[in-house]
Amino acid sequence: MFNPTPLNLPPYPFKITQKDGVVFIFDELRKKHLVLTPEEWVRQHFIQDLILNKKFPKTLIQIEGGLMLNQLQKRSDILIYNTAGEKLMLIECKAPKVKITEAVFEQASRYNSIHQAKWIVLTNGLQHVFAKMDLIKASFVFTPEMPDYLDL
Repeated sequence: MFNPTPLNLPPYPFKITQKDGVVFIFDELRKKHLVLTPEEWVRQHFIQDLILNKKFPKTLIQIEGGLMLNQLQKRSDILIYNTAGEKLMLIECKAPKVKITEAVFEQASRYNSIHQAKWIVLTNGLQHVFAKMDLIKASFVFTPEMPDYLDL
């Protein structure tokens, strides 16, 4: 039985299916059914919030893009680009039971050392952290909200 954690994000009418006891969620961007893990539940909610409330164009959202970090293959959860192909925002999603800690921020910062996005966003669906990068000073400015796409 599917019993998702309520999140600190608006609800969306996801297409949830079940086959052989495994629950799936349909990813509208990748056009495929994915196993519904707690992290995927958060990721799908956050993506819908980006598109519907923050007006991020679907075509500029990359999900689970690969990157090389210290000769290791890693995946960033969500990358947002602008129309010139520049990376604007790196979003790291965690399951609701995973606390957003300094270690989670450090993981996203390591990924961003490769991506050089202007924003880092961390979410577990319950808590959201928004940090704007100052690439010149190599520091972060934390903000209470994430900007709309047009304000980036």
